[in-house]
Amino acid sequence: MDWYPLYNSLRIAAISTAVIFFLGIAAAYYIAKLPRLIKGILDVVLTLPLVLPPTVVGYLLLRVLGPKRIIGMWALETFGVKLVMTWWSAIFATMVVIFPLMYRTVRSAFESFDETLSYAGQTLGLSNTYIFWRIRMPCCRQGILAGTVLAFARALGEYGATSMIAGYTPGKTATISTTVYQLWRTGDDALAFRWVLVNVAISAVVLLAVNLLERKHPDGGKRRRRA
Repeated sequence: MDWYPLYNSLRIAAISTAVIFFLGIAAAYYIAKLPRLIKGILDVVLTLPLVLPPTVVGYLLLRVLGPKRIIGMWALETFGVKLVMTWWSAIFATMVVIFPLMYRTVRSAFESFDETLSYAGQTLGLSNTYIFWRIRMPCCRQGILAGTVLAFARALGEYGATSMIAGYTPGKTATISTTVYQLWRTGDDALAFRWVLVNVAISAVVLLAVNLLERKHPDGGKRRRRA
């Protein structure tokens, strides 16, 4: 059994989740402060991939990153790098697909944050950076953690956009999802079922870890507010 699809899926999910972790937090923090009309428009744009079929997302990415398109042609001519049909192409697709999950989850956490804590910190002369990292982030950690785990789990199982922009090449671009489809298509149900079990096991472990972390600090936010 070739374990490359597992390795490739994990590194794509890890890299895309790490990037989206910071992008999602930054977008949620700054957009939450914008006027309602502007925030509504940006919400529609940023969460559109959540409701679009993944194949449509993949098609749109091909229209932007393809070797005959502006960005894809520029990268190919300038750096000699193809932005499609490589393993890192799947990172672009995965980031677009999982961003709405991270963004909306973190934004909800920030909007439920008690702003009086921030105002109190400002009256004490604390910087906005200190308030963000030492007060706001700890209070919102459950929402941030939930968004991160959902994004990682979704990235691990992404198929539609990934298959269109990265394709399926054994040992190069194959992921668990594309491998399951190819094995099923060729009639190798036994091996396809093994990969399904691998994916289910990883997802279960990730969710179990989150539940354990939540139980470890069930009332941390309440203790800080009482303090």
